[in-house]
Amino acid sequence: MNKNDLVAAVASCAGLSKSDAAKAVDCVFDSISGSLAGKQEVRLVGFGTFSVSHRKASMGRNPRTGEAIQIKASNQPKFKAGKGLKEAVN
Repeated sequence: MNKNDLVAAVASCAGLSKSDAAKAVDCVFDSISGSLAGKQEVRLVGFGTFSVSHRKASMGRNPRTGEAIQIKASNQPKFKAGKGLKEAVN
């Protein structure tokens, strides 16, 4: 399922037009991204938890040349599935 499929599913399920459903989906994504950018966790009970994990700087290798390179520290988004989502999949 891609974003267009998700918008169509939300539109049919909620009885919205596709443009209204697209705005709703975009707002949900923007809200989650904004919270994660502010280092806040997003918990959706029964679905899962979005969080930010800090990744330390490390040394790596360029696969083409074998040269050692420095990999900068960064923040990575993480998602942990909730019990309801796990049960729905299994």
